[in-house]
Amino acid sequence: MSNNQEQGYAKLMEMASKKIAKLEAELEAVKGRDKAEPIAIVGIGCRFPGGASTPKKFWELLENGVDAITEVPKDRWNVDDLYDPDPTTPGKICTRYGGFIDGVQEFDADFFSLTPKETISLDPQQRILLEVTWEAIENYGKNPEELKGSKAGVFIGICSNEYMQRVVSQGKEKIDAYMGTGNINSAAAGRISYTLDLVGPCFAVNTACSSSLVAIHLACASLRNKECNLALAGGVNQLVSPELSINFSKAQMLSPDGRSKTFDASANGFVRGEGCGMIVLKRLSEAVADDDNILAVIRGTAINQDGYSSGLTVPKGPSQQAVIRQALENGGVDPGNVSYIEAHGTGTSLGDPIEIGAIGTVFEKNHSQERPLLVGAVKTNIGHLEGAAGVAGLIKVVLQLQHQKIAPLLHLKKLNPYINWSELPVKVPIQIMPWQTNGTRIAGVSSFGFSGTNAHVVLEEAPLLERQKSKGKSSEDITERSFHLLTLSGKKSTALRELVLRYQKYLAERSNAEKEELDNICYTANAGRAHFNHRLAVIASNERELAAKLGEYQKGQEVAGISSGEFSGEAAPKIAFLFTGQGAQYVNMGRQLYETQPLFKKTVDQCAEKLSSYMDRPILEVLYGSETDESVLEQTAYTQPALFVIEYALCKLWQSWGIEPDAVMGHSVGEYVAATVAGIWSLDDGLKLIATRGRLMQQLPPGGVMVAVMASESQVREAIAFCSKHFSASVSASVGSKHFSVSIAAINGPQSVVISGEAEKVKYLLQTLEAGGIQTKQLQVSHAFHSPLMEPMLAEFEAVAKQITYSQGRIPIISNVTGGKADNSIATSKYWVNHVRQPVRFSQSMEALRQMDLFLEIGPKPILLGMGRRCLPEGVGVWLPSLRPGMDEWQQMLSSLGELYVRGVKVDWFGFDKDYLGRRKVSLPTYPFQRQRYWVDETRFDRPHLLEESNNESSEIEIEQIITQQEEYNNGCSETEIEEIIIQDEYDDNGCPETEIKKIITQQIEIMYQHLDLLHAE
Repeated sequence: MSNNQEQGYAKLMEMASKKIAKLEAELEAVKGRDKAEPIAIVGIGCRFPGGASTPKKFWELLENGVDAITEVPKDRWNVDDLYDPDPTTPGKICTRYGGFIDGVQEFDADFFSLTPKETISLDPQQRILLEVTWEAIENYGKNPEELKGSKAGVFIGICSNEYMQRVVSQGKEKIDAYMGTGNINSAAAGRISYTLDLVGPCFAVNTACSSSLVAIHLACASLRNKECNLALAGGVNQLVSPELSINFSKAQMLSPDGRSKTFDASANGFVRGEGCGMIVLKRLSEAVADDDNILAVIRGTAINQDGYSSGLTVPKGPSQQAVIRQALENGGVDPGNVSYIEAHGTGTSLGDPIEIGAIGTVFEKNHSQERPLLVGAVKTNIGHLEGAAGVAGLIKVVLQLQHQKIAPLLHLKKLNPYINWSELPVKVPIQIMPWQTNGTRIAGVSSFGFSGTNAHVVLEEAPLLERQKSKGKSSEDITERSFHLLTLSGKKSTALRELVLRYQKYLAERSNAEKEELDNICYTANAGRAHFNHRLAVIASNERELAAKLGEYQKGQEVAGISSGEFSGEAAPKIAFLFTGQGAQYVNMGRQLYETQPLFKKTVDQCAEKLSSYMDRPILEVLYGSETDESVLEQTAYTQPALFVIEYALCKLWQSWGIEPDAVMGHSVGEYVAATVAGIWSLDDGLKLIATRGRLMQQLPPGGVMVAVMASESQVREAIAFCSKHFSASVSASVGSKHFSVSIAAINGPQSVVISGEAEKVKYLLQTLEAGGIQTKQLQVSHAFHSPLMEPMLAEFEAVAKQITYSQGRIPIISNVTGGKADNSIATSKYWVNHVRQPVRFSQSMEALRQMDLFLEIGPKPILLGMGRRCLPEGVGVWLPSLRPGMDEWQQMLSSLGELYVRGVKVDWFGFDKDYLGRRKVSLPTYPFQRQRYWVDETRFDRPHLLEESNNESSEIEIEQIITQQEEYNNGCSETEIEEIIIQDEYDDNGCPETEIKKIITQQIEIMYQHLDLLHAE
């Protein structure tokens, strides 16, 4: 190798090394971006004290500065028996207060396919998690059933279980197979994944008070690591037994007056609260690409631990500083851009000064008394939600970002003197105030566990995004529908009724500025909700009309534009597409759809372009030309291809909405469209053949007529035979051929036949028929179709038919020629030549479709529906048109779509709206769960002493109710199985254990408490 070659190779190696290094750097940068990608919050569900059962109601509570703390409800524990102002009194609680939610004893077990027997052992925390998670997904605008089998993750903060105290208080003989899965904390997360069929990561997190924020941190990490594509994260806490409150009272953590007075001089502890909050998370890039409604963005998260401090439960300032700094660094956020902090803010004399000091230290270089950092705490409104505290604070901040307001901190009358306020760059808002900032609104949320685990999340307001303009089109290019379709459903009729009421209220509360969003309301309700068996479909042109129709429906009135029904759910209904024949045409048929529905227009234009090679006049001019009149469209050379184009475009539109036929059948020329849809030939070949057919028929000499005869096929055949025999003897040779060229063109029903032939000969036949009292009606046609008069065109037509490429269809097609399901002969030129000449056996064809449930006519005018009904027994099938002359085309299409929906047809709602750019998901009412009471009433006892005497009558009655429900649920069980259920759930005749066995049960309860400790440790 020469020196020049060596130098050349060396230079190439150097260049290659640099290129590789550059690519590696770019790859690492991409990986780094993935690891730091912001996370979008796209859905929220919540159930907080003060009736804050939705994000909207929670914001109203926050904005109005509501204190949601109340006395302990009687259904939790007897506060009079357990209250003592002295926190050192054994077995007593030093406060009478807490933050409680309503209906904790009730649950919609049927909705989540849980038996009554399993439900009564189910921790209400698991119950509320199921409901709130469902609501969060609906708030996101996603049909929860579409998540089945997806890589969605579940991350739940949960740190206690008080319901098990009630379960074990009944005695060990009441422990059943469901107690473990119903009460172990890991099942709180696992049950969500199981119920929704999610296969991504699944965690139940217990870091005490920071559990839910740690769960959110883990969810963000999982999304960034591509372990899941969507995450459901949050936390739950419920107060149903007094033991933990007694413990906190002894530790002197609770506020005796039941108020968390965060940062106040009188701060004396926290007040316990219960509730649940869930958020739906996605990677920001995917949320933007999917055009999701982004509520806020998580920029960064961090967690750490206090390590050793002056006490296990004593907060550690440097650790709090570190976790805040780390979250800011992880999110790439400058501390100077943060304008609000949602503090952990328990309202304790020790914790408040440590936390506010840590906040001040982190932000002192970027904020000042003149430009203060605002600090608040939701615990002053709803109490300390423990395992759900972090997510409650986070949801509060998201709502503040959305409304661009800061909610007030309550109970601040005198600033805590142990906090050096004059040296800190912070301010506490004590009234609602606008969230003013020079740039993007950014906030932090802190949550600290009393065992030392700290978490911090940095939030940013949602980015202002221009709605996607896909495929180069703008929303101005597309005219909006004149009508919209809203669908609602419930698993029970009562749920559907309640949902209608919710929508009525929702529409009534909307401001005038919001009342132009019917398209988005319908889009979200249709595409973003699960569809159950009890169904309602409403057509409206505006929100006022929609509200009025819902009101009339609620009153039980018959309402035009509303369809309702119950779908059995056993099997999808079978649909037949019926393609209309000649006689249905009119000028401007389908024009409204052509001008407002992109796919319909695209299909018509596609057909028009292909037909230009076979027609002497553009089909669009025939259909929609300003100079076109009915006489042009009546010419069969134009009628046949025009009907083909409109019907094919209608069919493609229905199919784009998810409406697929189980069988197709066309009447005469309609069979050409049916054959195209079934896959007998291509669209190009179908258009070529129908244009040729129309042209050749148009070239035939005039003089033929067609007449509808109200008689049976046998009657008409007898009349034709009679006339054929006597015709030549009764007319002169000058009339024309003495051959009686009249034939049956169509058998449309048991008493409906169409005859076709030469005018004079048909007239002769009519005299015979009318003499026998048979009614007739002449049809407006240009030629005598399906008669001997068609024979001169057959040879040329056959030549073209032989050029077609045929296939065996992919959809069953019913033959006009045979009246039954088409065999392989339909894929031959001979069949289609015979089709021109042979009668249309519509009546037999309908018999072949007798097993269909729904008949959808694909054509510009409903002609086949009435004929089809007369062919089948009364009550068979539901008959729906596509278009109807004189009726708004969208109104008719959506009316039929609504009927299909309530009958159980699965609609592709995304396909329904995909051509309408700018559609967005909006917040709508969530599902109204139909709850029943499932509850174990606790047998009172003082641990570790013997059980006290108690009347357990209410529990006995409750269990008997559950047994009854279980029997109804199991109405397919054997007698032995049901007997076992009842025996397992029977109570002692006296309602409580006998004195002799109290000691044994007490010992067993002690053992159960040891097991409980292990379970809680998990």
